[in-house]
Amino acid sequence: MIRTTSLLLATIILAACAQQKTLTCTNPAPGFIITNVQVIDGSGSPAFAASVRVRNGLIAQIGALEACTNETLVDGKGQMLAPGFIDTHSHADTLILDNTDALSSVSQGITTVTVGQDGDSKYPLSDFYSKFEETPATVNLASYIGHNTLRSAVLGEDYKRVATTEEIASMADMLASELRSGALGLATGLEYDPGIYSETSEVIALARVAAKLGGRYISHIRSEDRWFEDALDEVILIGRETGMPVQISHIKLAMTRLWGQADKILAKLEAARADGVNITADIYPYEYWQSTMMVLLPERDFTDRAAIEEVLEQIAPAAGIWMTRFEPNPDYVGKSLVEIAALLELDAADAFSHLAESAERWKQEHGSRAEMIIATSMKDADIDALMAWSHTNICTDGGLKDLHPRGAGSFPRVLGHFARERQLMSVEAAVHKMSYLAANHMGITNRGLIKEGMIADLVLFNPDTVIDRATPEHPELLSQGIESVWVNGALVYQDGAATHARPGRIIRRN
Repeated sequence: MIRTTSLLLATIILAACAQQKTLTCTNPAPGFIITNVQVIDGSGSPAFAASVRVRNGLIAQIGALEACTNETLVDGKGQMLAPGFIDTHSHADTLILDNTDALSSVSQGITTVTVGQDGDSKYPLSDFYSKFEETPATVNLASYIGHNTLRSAVLGEDYKRVATTEEIASMADMLASELRSGALGLATGLEYDPGIYSETSEVIALARVAAKLGGRYISHIRSEDRWFEDALDEVILIGRETGMPVQISHIKLAMTRLWGQADKILAKLEAARADGVNITADIYPYEYWQSTMMVLLPERDFTDRAAIEEVLEQIAPAAGIWMTRFEPNPDYVGKSLVEIAALLELDAADAFSHLAESAERWKQEHGSRAEMIIATSMKDADIDALMAWSHTNICTDGGLKDLHPRGAGSFPRVLGHFARERQLMSVEAAVHKMSYLAANHMGITNRGLIKEGMIADLVLFNPDTVIDRATPEHPELLSQGIESVWVNGALVYQDGAATHARPGRIIRRN
């Protein structure tokens, strides 16, 4: 069970007391009241019947409320009202300036996206923030600064090596500047270029800069398969050396030999926490992931047949790999590696090598990524155990227009499939993982709870119908059961569509 702190317990008691009396109107200022709802306050405690008053973008009162003059009444029709969901690992920054409705996010009940993930962020953040504030979106946005972004800026094309002391110092100066712009902390993507070539000492040196300025650390760790245990040791070491909170991005056991070891992994993380390391994780609720083909080959050698055979035998079977992007031949998109191999009249390993070589050639000629794949590598039992851990929150790892269904379906899938249908957790526990726990993991202090004085990011959903609809074949399908969403007190989503309101704000590190 998720522990409730004394502060949250006091909040629950106050909310319960508020329900015992009718709160009369004492301030005629305009606003709105959401009535006839079951409030899930985000703390993990049981839902309770109440109304919620919103004024000036804040939660003003909770209880049995009497409507005031000039106040709009919203009938919740007996549904559940929760704090807005916080996506702690989002790639919305790639398109949000041009897609301000953020429909795939807000339709899930997401009110805040946390970007700058996997070591890749906008640079400089101050420019990106200014553009967002000039053309805001339906959702709030917070960002990390990416290690790979810093490394690319300093090392350029000569990145396949250890950084020098002077180069690390240059990255540290850039990082400090970005943190002063309001970045939440440092994000690494250590399976990706150029971060894969860094030594742990380089990452620790930069993490110390972030820690000194009150930042946090989040990481796509160095390996999610072959060297998973070593990668866990590295992120734990970073937390121990710096004293800062550290979060594992989209935690998973993505290799055959790791399947069934979730309890062992969680015991290791709990031991680190007992030793004073504030380590946490986020997760998306699918057994398949999306990335590039080359992430499966740490040596980046697409001619190494033995390495490719190991991938297909131990990490992702050919039938479970399919193309979501392939610029050299777009006809391959949507086809599995088995189907493409048959078209090429090759076996699966040779087809993988051929596709990777073609993609690399296209990338060199055009200067941009040529391919993306979805691959099946996880088991349901491990996902269940990792998701149920009391220090795991929910994320999407998705973009606003994503070829993986997680981009449009993650949060409703947890509510509908994992909480309602399979009863892996209560709906209150699921909401906790989407709101207050996520806010706590990101260092966000004024969102994530339905509590007087908190910012009014809210989601109204039907617990009986909420579910994801996106699939690998149709990843754009919006979820159902999310009825209304408010961001900073403004209605941004209703009746299956975004409104014209764009109240989203930049959330800067406190």
